[in-house]
Amino acid sequence: MTISKDEVLYVAHLARLEIPPDEMEGLASQIDDILSYVATLKEADTNNVDPTAQSLSLVNRFREDVVGDTLGSEKAVENCHDNYDGMFVVPKVVKS
Repeated sequence: MTISKDEVLYVAHLARLEIPPDEMEGLASQIDDILSYVATLKEADTNNVDPTAQSLSLVNRFREDVVGDTLGSEKAVENCHDNYDGMFVVPKVVKS
């Protein structure tokens, strides 16, 4: 399969890309190589292959939601840079 410069320009236009004229020949050759590889993939026999949505058989591992001991506000702010009355003090991020 041979890709023409006009086809490269057309695809570049669709992708809103500007292709310098000196790169046109090399790009056409690269696209041609990619399309040739895709053509070889089409020849693969996939009749006995089940369709899949993912390559790995992943399973969600859920656990029971169990309430445990809480940290407490005093312990939570113990190592923070600045706190006030058991709360974190952070810099203002919204300008008025």
